Amino acid sequence: MLRPIAHRGVGARFSLPGGGQRSGMTTAAAQERAGCPKRMVFGPCGGVRDDARCELADHPCPFVAAPAPAWPDPLPVPAPRPGGLLDRAAAGPVVLADLTVTPFDPASVRAVVGALAGAVDAVLVGEHQNRPDLPPVLLAQEVLGAGGLPWTTLACRDRNRLVLEQELVGLARVGVDGVLCVTGDGRGPGVRPGVTQVFDLDGVRLTALAAAAGLAAAVPESPEAVPVADRPGRVALKQRAGAAVCVLNHVSTPARVAGFVAAARAAGATLPFVAGVAVYTDERSARVLQAFPGLHLDDAAVTRVLAAPDPVEAGVAAAVAEARALLAVPGVVGVDLSGLASDRGVLAGARVKAEVARRIQEGER
Repeated sequence: MLRPIAHRGVGARFSLPGGGQRSGMTTAAAQERAGCPKRMVFGPCGGVRDDARCELADHPCPFVAAPAPAWPDPLPVPAPRPGGLLDRAAAGPVVLADLTVTPFDPASVRAVVGALAGAVDAVLVGEHQNRPDLPPVLLAQEVLGAGGLPWTTLACRDRNRLVLEQELVGLARVGVDGVLCVTGDGRGPGVRPGVTQVFDLDGVRLTALAAAAGLAAAVPESPEAVPVADRPGRVALKQRAGAAVCVLNHVSTPARVAGFVAAARAAGATLPFVAGVAVYTDERSARVLQAFPGLHLDDAAVTRVLAAPDPVEAGVAAAVAEARALLAVPGVVGVDLSGLASDRGVLAGARVKAEVARRIQEGER
């Protein structure tokens, strides 16, 4: 998918096919929505607050009153990698797990991936606004070397378009299974205040670049984030931009997921869905998830887990029950085990997720 092109005075270099000037990319800069701190064209992001305020500014999200433009021309979706997550999903339910590791620590990556090995089908390598880690390509290599199958998150907050293109080339070269393309959470007050937030692109335009690089592109969506009525159509828009799968953020009930998937299908989306499963076994791991804008947990279930005589067992059982209910929803081909899972360290959290995954898989056999 990559081709050498001439560059005066430098010789040959590599470029994404078409240089990114495809289907809505050429005029996108002129269409940035006024009032969006993330400079989005195809918004809104998933962080819109319940009162419709922007997550970064004290005013309404500018995409609430006026929807984003349509993506003009559908882009081809690369075929799934043989033996990869989407290939396996064609044969039965799959389990993805958030990779939570100690930053800048390859030994932690090896230990956590080892704890998850054999229990999950792939790991979702996150990107955090308050906890930077190794560069995406290097982290992906560490995961692959430890025997894991990485889906790597790329965010637009800290990287301009050129760097994002470089990352996509590198991730394709090392052999990641796919890329989760996100605009990215904005940094809150006091979090690296002297560091520029870039937002050259938004997640939808990044998805088009990933598909052009031959990578399977996953896209997120928050079914219960404002504007709720526009979210199903956003999935169809992202599929037109080259998305191969949609990873859903947490919602309050599986019934809400079923309604959302049906609405996305009615809006024209045909791609598969991976639904988020909240994994928590203590106060901290539950509250971290509850604090994210646009995410909604079943508060009654959280209360039951935290009040149980054995919160770890109760948390595992709650996650397994939620996963099984979500996998029964037509269109949902897998689940993503999300969250810290435990406040006793990253390895303890990985072991909790592995136990959840094993019980899910046992229930499917």
